[in-house]
Amino acid sequence: MAEANPSRGGGRRGGGPMDDDKLVFETTEGIEPITNFNDMGIKEDVLRGVYEYGFEKPSAIQQRAVMPILQGRDVIAQAQSGTGKTSMIALSVCQIVDTSSREVQALILSPTRELASQTEKTIQAIGLHANIQAHACIGGKSVGEDIRKLENGVHVVSGTPGRVCDMIKRKSLRTRAIKLLILDESDEMLSRGFKDQIYDVYRYLPPDLQVDWLSEKMRTNNFTVSSMHGDMPQKERDEIMNQFRSGDSRVLITTDVWARGIDVQQVSLVINYDLPNNRELYIHRIGRSGRFGRKGVAINFVKSDDIKILRDIEQYYSTQIDEMPMNVADLI
Repeated sequence: MAEANPSRGGGRRGGGPMDDDKLVFETTEGIEPITNFNDMGIKEDVLRGVYEYGFEKPSAIQQRAVMPILQGRDVIAQAQSGTGKTSMIALSVCQIVDTSSREVQALILSPTRELASQTEKTIQAIGLHANIQAHACIGGKSVGEDIRKLENGVHVVSGTPGRVCDMIKRKSLRTRAIKLLILDESDEMLSRGFKDQIYDVYRYLPPDLQVDWLSEKMRTNNFTVSSMHGDMPQKERDEIMNQFRSGDSRVLITTDVWARGIDVQQVSLVINYDLPNNRELYIHRIGRSGRFGRKGVAINFVKSDDIKILRDIEQYYSTQIDEMPMNVADLI
């Protein structure tokens, strides 16, 4: 996830371009400023759009933030107004988009309609020669037009949290191919009370992104784990499932695509790393343990933001989900 917001520190915060030489930048250790667009490995047609947009060389924030974003790192980019954050976002987005697919691959959330529209226009300008289709999903515009544009297929959506949430819940904005989420002016968004909507959007992002990270983390800690998700070829999924059934792999990390289809007698424990997007999925997930009359245990990892969802699940199923006891091993 990339995040851009204006600095709360000293210095001028006017609207005009600033002299980068007068700014002091703190850069994460190991990040080298790249002073030339040609050295960033940017696609030729995107590069052409950058130069036509009026840039000759990257600004200080672009020199430091573009490459980490393109490498898939989580980035917080902080700089004053007029230092090129919006065009930094547009450049990064245009570079990661695969135009052979007409699915949404990058989502930018902004606190105001004006900023969301401005970001859309910048992406369209820089992505002109790459034929990148961007659309602004913002309140005050026709819902029908949004649905039509999204169902026709766009690569990038720039929008305000309320309208974006609405489009996701209507299933007009499909999130399965999203590779990059950007929160623009994140401090402003949180202070305006968009936190719940941002969290809702985040929970709809493709779970396999997390499912791969989690598998890798467990393997580096010497756990033998298998993992599978909906984008894998059927043959590979069958092989992984056979390993799990036979006991060659004791831990299976999977997404909701597979929550219903796992009938393995030996499963005694289900851990919800994240709570599911809807209440019905919760019972499908935890029902994978304790099958065929055996005892089973489900553990939910819950942050303070998840309490509301947990209470909703409890109410829906008329049950009580207790805090994990110290003797949990005895229950399995």
